[in-house]
Amino acid sequence: MSDLRTRFTEALKEAMRAADAPRTSTIRMILAKLKETDIAARPSGVDKVPDEQIVQMLRGMVKSRRESAELYRQGNRPDLVAKEEAEIAVIESFLPPEMDEAALEAAIAAAIAETGATAMKDMGKVMAALKAKHGAALDLGRAGPKVKAALS
Repeated sequence: MSDLRTRFTEALKEAMRAADAPRTSTIRMILAKLKETDIAARPSGVDKVPDEQIVQMLRGMVKSRRESAELYRQGNRPDLVAKEEAEIAVIESFLPPEMDEAALEAAIAAAIAETGATAMKDMGKVMAALKAKHGAALDLGRAGPKVKAALS
């Protein structure tokens, strides 16, 4: 069993013991999404997705909650904004710490130098190099626009 799967199970037990209903519900949501992700990966011969894919799944969950929170903010529903933000906090507690701006810029510069990229057509190569080298610590959604800016 992967490290993250173990952390989810332990966190769920702790939240249930503490009678922390919002946290329990969010962790159950994560586990349901993980089961869905595992099932979706079965046709390709993978029984349980690796931690890297779990991290991507969690980042996706955070992104969709941020979008929902923004819509609720526009709709003047502070109660729902608070609920989404509480879920984001729980989900992010399982994510590895992200690179800060300076580290991200340095990683992008190194990847560009390493791949010899000079134009926008090389963006795929640069992104692949970043993903291979930094994996979970890198939010590709944040890196993409910066790579694009560096190459144009």
